[in-house]
Amino acid sequence: MRILMLNYECPPFGGGGGTAAFNLAKGFIKLGYQVDYITSHFPGLEKKEVIDDIHLYRVPAWGKKNLAVTPFKSMLCYDFFALLKTVQFCLKNKYDFINTQFAIPTGPVGLIASKIFKIKNILTLYGGDIYNPSKKSSPHRHRYWQMIVSFILNQSNIIIADSKNIKKNTLKYFKPRKEIKIIPLAYKKIEFKKISRKELKMEKDTFYLIAIGRLIPRKGFKFLIKAMANLPTEIHLNIIGNGPLKEKLSELIKKLKLEKRIKLLGWLSEEKKFQYLASSDLYVLSSLHEGFGVVLQEAMQVGLPIVATNYGGQADILKQKTNALLIKPESTKELKKTILTLCQNPKLRGKMRKNNLEKISKYSPEKIARRYLKLVEL
Repeated sequence: MRILMLNYECPPFGGGGGTAAFNLAKGFIKLGYQVDYITSHFPGLEKKEVIDDIHLYRVPAWGKKNLAVTPFKSMLCYDFFALLKTVQFCLKNKYDFINTQFAIPTGPVGLIASKIFKIKNILTLYGGDIYNPSKKSSPHRHRYWQMIVSFILNQSNIIIADSKNIKKNTLKYFKPRKEIKIIPLAYKKIEFKKISRKELKMEKDTFYLIAIGRLIPRKGFKFLIKAMANLPTEIHLNIIGNGPLKEKLSELIKKLKLEKRIKLLGWLSEEKKFQYLASSDLYVLSSLHEGFGVVLQEAMQVGLPIVATNYGGQADILKQKTNALLIKPESTKELKKTILTLCQNPKLRGKMRKNNLEKISKYSPEKIARRYLKLVEL
């Protein structure tokens, strides 16, 4: 039993889609399948290796210089070399199905291979590949991209969206003739060694907010930073992640004289990231839009209460006053008010902590992988 997975993203580069797809692959492995996974190469990474029994192959994606951002030319380069590798593998191996992650840029690779070799193709949509309100180049804004994505959708055997919001935007802008199934992202709990705040150079009696994500406009970090200027001085913020907005966000922090209260920690290892999460008091998602939000699952694993914007797939896994407080995007005023509400209400934070610790088990890789396999009747 063998599955071919295609995804231009894969840890350590890319966003939540890469992490979630790799977790899904682990779920297939646990259920007895062999997984060949074709992704992009990045300097310093092996071109071929086996990780957690997943056979990983990295093909050229020339022009990629940043772990957080993939230029369009790199995506096109990936498509070309990924298709060559896919054809090579399909000639040699018999696959039960292909799982193509992202309509753009990976979609054409899975579609062509599926048609040539008559293999079922499951297309997984993540949101950012078809709809990004902060990007002028987002496919939903351009007629020719709408036509391309619509064609890819209609030629796929099965379409999966990670949330109701992704499904809604897909139907609105691309009008596929096929049914769209909703399956959430797979999440594998991360093992890490807990350490003290002192070891992380965090102050013992300070209330810490934490936010994780690529430093790009869609993540809305500027609104969170501005909200910090109006919060009490005993509230501090750590932001984990790299990206093209790092310099601008640093300048904003200096302008607001928040250098002592806000730290841009950059990219961290998984263990170090979870050590900061476990040592924090509240997770904040300030995104303009999220397809789903793997970072929320990470916050749930350590039992953090959550403040999040309400536009996107996060609304599927966050319930108001149950495990999070939800607010509208781009509102510095609401961010400040809601953060302060949770800071001053330890009872509500305790309730959210309990609910998040219980809920995270719903997204185990094996459970999510079974839902995929059910669709292809394997």
